[in-house]
Amino acid sequence: MALLLTQVFTLHDVTKLRRAVAEQAESSGLREGRLDDFVLAVHESVVNAVEHAGGRGHLTLWTVDGVIRSETTDQGTGIPQAYLDGDVRPSSLSYTGRGIYLIRRLCDVVDVRTGPDGTTVRLTMRLPHASASPSSMKRIRVTGGGGPSGRFQV
Repeated sequence: MALLLTQVFTLHDVTKLRRAVAEQAESSGLREGRLDDFVLAVHESVVNAVEHAGGRGHLTLWTVDGVIRSETTDQGTGIPQAYLDGDVRPSSLSYTGRGIYLIRRLCDVVDVRTGPDGTTVRLTMRLPHASASPSSMKRIRVTGGGGPSGRFQV
């Protein structure tokens, strides 16, 4: 396990924390859309703690066994069951309810544990294999060998 970040946060830390998560996730190998998805999901979990659980929380970010994980904890009164399911898209007119819905669609695995003493949201994204990077791939040129046999030369 490689610990990347651990921080207590309040509203004043949200923007700086989002940048730090993005930097650490990118350094761990997330790219483009998957990076954006993970950062947005973590951001939503942090904002939910600030807005709905007393204005503060704790974020831990780490990598282990080919994944990156974040864990956001708070000491709020818990998430109502209607929001936990996250299967029904909130109305476009609704002011709340999009955070968990988005989180569940953006990450590979989402685990939410909630109750009257607080909530823990754990988000997991698979990291790309090191061998999948373009710089480590061999370039192979294939040409037609001619003739009716259709043989190729490498």
